[in-house]
Formats: sequence, C-alpha cells, structure tokens
Amino acid sequence: MTSSALVILGMHRSGTSCLAGSLEEAGLALGPVDSKPHTNPKGNRENRRIMDLNNAVLEANGASWDSPPDGPCHWSAEHTQWRDRLIADYKANSLWGFKDPRTLLVLEGWLRGLPGARLAGTFRHPAAVARSLQDRNGFAPAKSIDLWTRYNQRLLRLLDAHEMSLICFDWSAERYDAALQGLALRLGLVPPTPRFSFFESQLRRNASNRELPLPALTQDIYQQLLERGECRLAAAPAGKDI
Repeated sequence: MTSSALVILGMHRSGTSCLAGSLEEAGLALGPVDSKPHTNPKGNRENRRIMDLNNAVLEANGASWDSPPDGPCHWSAEHTQWRDRLIADYKANSLWGFKDPRTLLVLEGWLRGLPGARLAGTFRHPAAVARSLQDRNGFAPAKSIDLWTRYNQRLLRLLDAHEMSLICFDWSAERYDAALQGLALRLGLVPPTPRFSFFESQLRRNASNRELPLPALTQDIYQQLLERGECRLAAAPAGKDI
C-alpha cells in the first residue's frame, strides 16, 4: 500500500489541534494522540513520541519551543533514525498525519524523511495567541507576540516554497467549516455530514484584544497570511491544495 503523509503546521494556540481533530473526524489517521482535556478541551491531538523527537532536535540545537532557533536545525543520525522509526509506524495507513507546533521549527528534517508530504497550515490573530499564552504559560504579551512573529515568518516562507493548504482560525464557524470541507475533499477524505463536529465555538476561548499594540512586522505578516488564505481558498481547483 502506498502511504502518504500530511504535516499540520502552525504556531501554538493557533488552531492546530482543531485542524488535526477535524481531519481525523474525516478519516485522517493520527495514530496514538492525546485526546484528554488539558488546555485544549478535546485534547491537543499530538503524538507524544513525535513531540519528544521535536523537543530533542530543538534542544540539540540550543533552542526550545519558546526560544526558537534562528535558522534550520541540524538533525543528527540518531534523530533521523528516530524519525524513520516513527514514520514506519504509520505505513499501514494510506493517508496519515501529525501535528505539533514545534514542527515549524524543525520541518526540514521531517521533509527529508517525507519528501512527498502534503502541508496544511493554520494561523490566528497574534493578540488572540498572546492572550492564550498568557493564560496557559503566564507569558508577557511582548514575549508571545515575538514568538508569534518568529513562528509565522517561517509559515509565510513555506507558503512561498511549497503547495500548502492555509486556514485561518479567526474565520467564522460557517466559513471555517467550509474550508475544512474543501480541504478534506482535496485530501481524499470523507467530510462528515452535515458538518464537522470537532470544532465548537468554545474552542476559541481567547478572543483577540485588537487594542494590543503590534509591531509593524507582526501586522504585516498577519495581513499577508490573511491574503494568502483568501487567495488560496478562492482559487483552489478540485484536487489541489489551497
């Protein structure tokens, strides 16, 4: 059986769990993921072993999820073997995927092991992310905004280099569901009817404070992501990623 992978990308607290859980509802194989209600009411939908590998790669490069590296991370032979063992666990699935926000920081090593992987990205207003990280981690808004900027700079660069689906977690529930429906069909999955049930409005527990001052670079990145999401959503033909 031919097996293909979907890598779900996005900053922490930006809807990656909702995107992964929704696509799992449509038939995407996620494997053993955390579905317990912690800071996410329906679980973070992450495979702990994948997260452990991403953390190990970051640590080996003198970085962490909240102190991102300045450039690409080096993957050791041990990390590569670890990755390949994890990939092998999914080979029985025709289409499988995973999410962990750290993946944005170490993606190069994953793509070397998954050269044909498809990518799906999600983003959210930086002020909403900052509010969520303040509640979850106690981060000052300035630190959270800097993290949002560094993660989403990477996401923006990936949009220039790869075919990628892009969904905004700020979209209305109706629009978000429509985007999920289209993405699922393009992936060859079967969307639930009449709509996805994984997403619920209470998953957006941190409304953005639009009065929070944002650096010009952060505002520009958010605007570019909005435009890319709009453009790809409107222009995507059947069978093609947005």
